[in-house]
Amino acid sequence: MEQRPRHLLTLLDYSPEEILNILTLARYLKSRRKYMPVLRGKVLLLYFEKPSTRTRISLEVAMKELGGDTIYVRREELQLIRGETLADTARVLSKYVHGIAARVYSHRTLEELAEYSSVPIINALSDKFHPLQALADALTIWEKLGTLTGVKVVFVGDGNNNVTHSLLVIGTKLGWRIWVACPRGYEPDPHLVKRLREESVRTGAEIHITHDLWEAVKGADVVYTDVWVSMGKEHEAEVRRRIFEPYRVTREVMEVAKPHAIFMHCLPARRGEEVTSEVIDGPRSVVWDQAENRLHTTKAVLVLLLRSL
Repeated sequence: MEQRPRHLLTLLDYSPEEILNILTLARYLKSRRKYMPVLRGKVLLLYFEKPSTRTRISLEVAMKELGGDTIYVRREELQLIRGETLADTARVLSKYVHGIAARVYSHRTLEELAEYSSVPIINALSDKFHPLQALADALTIWEKLGTLTGVKVVFVGDGNNNVTHSLLVIGTKLGWRIWVACPRGYEPDPHLVKRLREESVRTGAEIHITHDLWEAVKGADVVYTDVWVSMGKEHEAEVRRRIFEPYRVTREVMEVAKPHAIFMHCLPARRGEEVTSEVIDGPRSVVWDQAENRLHTTKAVLVLLLRSL
C-alpha cells in the first residue's frame, strides 16, 4: 500500500514531541545559517490565493538555502479558473513537485488538496489556521523567555481567527497558560476549544476566554495581537474597528503584564489600531525577531517533510 505523505494543515495531529523536534531543529538551523543543500533537487510549489510578504519570502529563501527550488503560482494562472477540479489539479501537480505550500481563503481547500495529493501539503495560511506562524511564535518565546512551558500567553483582539486558533493549538501542546481577550461574538471556535481543553488535561495547559482585557493581561509573559480586519473581512472594517477599539494594546496595557513581558504581532500591523507605535517600536517588542523566525521554523518544517521524499 502506498504510504500517505505527512501534511501540515494544522498542528492538531502533531504531538508535543514532534513540535519540540521542529523547534529544536529550527534553533540549530538558525545558529548555523548557511547554504545547506539537504533538499537539493526538491521543488516546492507555492500556490497562493492571497498576497503575502513574510510567508512567501520565507518559503522561497528557505528552499534556496536548503538547495531546493520553488515555483510560484496564483489561482488565476491555473486551469482551476476554467473549471478543472481541485482534486484533478492536486493529482497533476503532485506528479511534478515534491511539496505544495498553499495560502488559501478556505481551509477546506487545503483539506481537499491533501486528500488528493501524493506529496506533502503545507498550510501557508487559511481562514482557520496559520501553523507556520505559530511555530515561529513558539521559537521566539523560547528564545526570549528561556522556556516553552508554563508561560502565560495572552492574545488580544479577534479570537476567531487563524492566528488565535493556531496559538491555542501550539500552546495546548506545549503546556502554556493561554488567555484570549476578545469582544463578545468574536470568541475562538468552540469546537476547537472543547477539543483542546480535553487535550490540556494531558499537557498541563490552561485555556481562558474572557471579554475583560485587563483581567487577561495581568501577569502575562506574552501579549500578542493581530489586525482587527483580516484579509477577506474588509467589508466589515468599520464595524470591527468600533467593536475592537477597547482592545488596543497600549503602553498602559503592557504595564499590567509582567515586567519582563514581551509584545508580539504576526504582522502586518495597522499602527494606531490594534497596537500603538509606542508599543510595537518599544523595548518590549520582539516582532522583528518573530518575523525572522518565520524563516528558521519554515526551514525545519521543509527538512522534516521533504527530505525523505
